[in-house]
Amino acid sequence: MNELTDLRKQIDEINLQILDLLSQRGALVEEMREVKRQSGLAFFDPRREEEMLRYLTAANRGPYSDATIRTIFKEIFKASLHLLEEKERADLLVGRRAGLSRSVIQIEGVHFGGERPVLIAGPCAIESQRQLAEIARELSRQGVRVLRGGAFKARTSPYSFQGLGERGLQYIHEIAKAHGMISVVEVLDTRNIDLVQGYVDVLQIGSRNMYNSALLKAVGLTDKPVLLKRGFMATLEEFLYAAEYIMSEGNARVILCERGIRTFERWTRNTLDISAVALLKQQTHLPVVVDVSHSAGRKDIVIPLARAALAVGADGLMVEVHSNPAIALSDADQQLDFEEFARLLEALDFPEQWA
Repeated sequence: MNELTDLRKQIDEINLQILDLLSQRGALVEEMREVKRQSGLAFFDPRREEEMLRYLTAANRGPYSDATIRTIFKEIFKASLHLLEEKERADLLVGRRAGLSRSVIQIEGVHFGGERPVLIAGPCAIESQRQLAEIARELSRQGVRVLRGGAFKARTSPYSFQGLGERGLQYIHEIAKAHGMISVVEVLDTRNIDLVQGYVDVLQIGSRNMYNSALLKAVGLTDKPVLLKRGFMATLEEFLYAAEYIMSEGNARVILCERGIRTFERWTRNTLDISAVALLKQQTHLPVVVDVSHSAGRKDIVIPLARAALAVGADGLMVEVHSNPAIALSDADQQLDFEEFARLLEALDFPEQWA
């Protein structure tokens, strides 16, 4: 028994030595993280991993087999990568951002993230100059400062109305300026960024494109504010990494938009994730708005959803409004007519509390 006890003590000492060496290795990995970040290198390098495994197995003198050595060190490599990812996640969510004050994005007198919430309103799609002018006139009369409208429409069906393209951009540019409003239009393709930003004040990245890293990087190279919508199946972490793609290219003027996520629920088009608003406000310095139209896909519950969004701290709301929703070319069921929009404003005490 004394011999067994001695052997166990030796193993315990070696375990502590291994633990100490792993800690030293982890500290070096963290140093490498900063070097790789500054150099723009990927954290994971499969060729480097395979090179290390080759020289480790070549140096193996037993009693463990080469396959066992590879398995052990692959787990160590995996733990190191996990350490890097955890540090990166901490930097994204609370680290580098934690010391910053809340961002206020100012666009021609409209303040996203300021003391009062912002209301973004307009049709799902720009259908004609007359249609948009009529809607903008009513919104402006009601005190709305931000006009939205789709010139390029990402539709589920290729046979659905795809938007008016540049003609729609011309309409919203002229009409918004005529009413002292700023404009928000979705950009779908890297090839159209120069065209779109020449006409509008805020570039919108839609839910389908939240994972489009090439598009995110491209808008990150512009000086236009970007309204980034959460993907309909995206985690909050993935959502913030999408924002990081934009900001890492130099454009810090990002507005986050919660627009509902896909769940098992069938009574609504999407499910509004109210907790996301509170968490995003807690973990980031960026303004957060809520699209109450796409969140539900039905207009009969827009008022309670809007109240809930503001109660949890949203910096603004986005709502779809049409002069005649019954004949709208897209999303007819979720667009408010002028009377319904007026009731929403009354329920929210607009414009007294709004930017």
